[in-house]
Amino acid sequence: MTTSATTMKIGELARLTGVSARSLRYYEQQGLMHSTRSVGGQRHYAATDVSRVEVIRRLFDAGLGSKVIARLLPCVETADVEIAEDAFTAMVGERERLTADITRLVEARAALDELIEGNTRFRSGFEAR
Repeated sequence: MTTSATTMKIGELARLTGVSARSLRYYEQQGLMHSTRSVGGQRHYAATDVSRVEVIRRLFDAGLGSKVIARLLPCVETADVEIAEDAFTAMVGERERLTADITRLVEARAALDELIEGNTRFRSGFEAR
């Protein structure tokens, strides 16, 4: 394959998106994006992959895993109502998971605060001596 104005190598896509080449290869391994290969085996990406990488980054930044992201990406590519409903259900489920994680973390922090308070009182006993 010859490189045309509509394709770019992995380094160019990495530069344009601020995502490392290693991350781009990971996205491919996870089926989140695809490239074509040159005769020499170099990856080539379409110009539209810039926006795809931006969407993938936003989804990772939202705390979603690659399997969930793979489930959501078809929603970006089509106006199919069933796919949009599936994406909505997945996002709501992930939000509920994150809310439960936050609740557990708040409870763990409160328990740690109690231990810190107890340790502070204990150490204060040494200072009084």
